[in-house]
Amino acid sequence: MSQTRVVVVGSANMDLVAMAPSLPRPGETMLGTDFVMVPGGKGANQAIAAVRAGASCAFLGAIGSDAFGVTLRARITAAGVDTGHLRVVYGTSGVALVMVNAQGENAILVTPGANDALVGLTDEELATVRGADVLVAQLEIPVPTVTAAALAARAAGTRVILNAAPARDLPPELLGAVDLLIVNEGEAQAFTGRGREEPRALLDLVPRAVLTLGDAGAWYVDRDGVEAHVPAVRVDVVDSTAAGDAFTAALAVGWGEGRDVVDAVRWAAAAGAACVRKLGASVALPRRAEIDELYAQG
Repeated sequence: MSQTRVVVVGSANMDLVAMAPSLPRPGETMLGTDFVMVPGGKGANQAIAAVRAGASCAFLGAIGSDAFGVTLRARITAAGVDTGHLRVVYGTSGVALVMVNAQGENAILVTPGANDALVGLTDEELATVRGADVLVAQLEIPVPTVTAAALAARAAGTRVILNAAPARDLPPELLGAVDLLIVNEGEAQAFTGRGREEPRALLDLVPRAVLTLGDAGAWYVDRDGVEAHVPAVRVDVVDSTAAGDAFTAALAVGWGEGRDVVDAVRWAAAAGAACVRKLGASVALPRRAEIDELYAQG
């Protein structure tokens, strides 16, 4: 089996993660219990997760000229991701302030910084997209950039997976280039006006969709009439911050390797479960052996 080639276009942030018994209310000061500073952003997380799941991966993103940017490049490169097209723009890198409670629930505030400057993909960047087996994108960068990458991928026969988070208005040309949409319940509600009760409403937008529901598992639906519920893998939850990124990347890798798409969703569910057992975003992303172990238990 040849190694799947994944290209991720998306955000890179420095995550400042604090643990506390509960999430503070507005105006409240609370003593935390732990702190980590790790690379994050959906794009960087999914790129690192794809490598750990067994793919080769190139990352198209932007970092700032600040100290966070230097650290981000070093950490993402050290994870085995091709950062040859990672841009440096003058100013601040993206930063995420993450608070996590004892149940693994979180509250996140993101300042985009350099991510907002990721516009106008170059010919070399578009050629990288066209050379991939799977393109993975999210919505923490300008939508026109996602659209340009998706259209280039579609023209080259590269599969396009869009993790539509956070929910934003999407142009028809982008939706028309998406092979598989991944959303959580809140995002599904934003796009279709319906949540978990009708996942097939997403098929008005795209030919295939996955609706993730946390500890309630996930639904896969497609226009061929397939509708499958994939249960969550039960583990002790420490931090759910990057679970969706682990899920998305593993789904891209599994599908790219030739798994049936429903089986790829099951493998992705194992990746999400493996991720929540550790604190932090990119540091918690599971390696292939961890995914396989939980998948075998399902």
